[in-house]
Amino acid sequence: MKIEAKAVEALLSGNHILKGIDLDIGDRELVGVIGPNGSGKSTLLKCIYRVLKPTGGAVYLDGRPLDSYPYRESALRVAVVAQHNYYNFDFSVRDVVLMGRAPHKRALERDNAEDFRIVAESLETVGMTAFADRSFSTLSGGEQQRVILARALAQRTPCLILDEPTNHLDIKYQLQLMDLVRGLDRTVIAAVHDLNIAAMYCDRLYAVKDGRIVGQGAPEKLLTPDFIREVYEVDAQVMTDGDSALHILFHPGKGRKENAV
Repeated sequence: MKIEAKAVEALLSGNHILKGIDLDIGDRELVGVIGPNGSGKSTLLKCIYRVLKPTGGAVYLDGRPLDSYPYRESALRVAVVAQHNYYNFDFSVRDVVLMGRAPHKRALERDNAEDFRIVAESLETVGMTAFADRSFSTLSGGEQQRVILARALAQRTPCLILDEPTNHLDIKYQLQLMDLVRGLDRTVIAAVHDLNIAAMYCDRLYAVKDGRIVGQGAPEKLLTPDFIREVYEVDAQVMTDGDSALHILFHPGKGRKENAV
């Protein structure tokens, strides 16, 4: 699936959050959206998965305007792993993952054997089979995030949107989750907080600051010390190991020392 954003604007409570964002994401690309907190990354993703409607510009799925799709139809194309998932009621893990099958059902249609097979397969994929009968609300943040990924996998869409998916995960599960996403063979858009994760897994990156795209390209081209200093206001050293993998080391720099005075 191909996704485009053209001149997307977003005004929230009088604040101009997105200021003419353009994206062009190809079929089966894993594209990372990076940038400091408050830059507009999550707002941009919400415009793509229809939690927010852009106040200007438009989003396109395979060349067709997103707002021309019925909501059920767009849900058959785009699944979401959002940043926060709070439930105050006692759904079991299995029931949460079954929610991913909803776009495939007609009104009042019951879950069938195929739905339960897909749910079991999705839970196995994220390593949560043993938790199927547990209450979702009793799980740790990292366990909940893996269940929400299983729900998105059960939706069986050609596109997956991840909003800072590794935030609550231990390093082991960060790598496992991104390994899994990398192998999905579908279009993936991910807001990524950790630049080393972004460099390791993403085909291309878009950098957002103050609601604008300030850079784009392959991680090894975009993530230079000068660019990181410009976007994040920190000093960094960028290295390549023997396997040609990019590694970024951050240094306190002048800003931290000045703030300490």
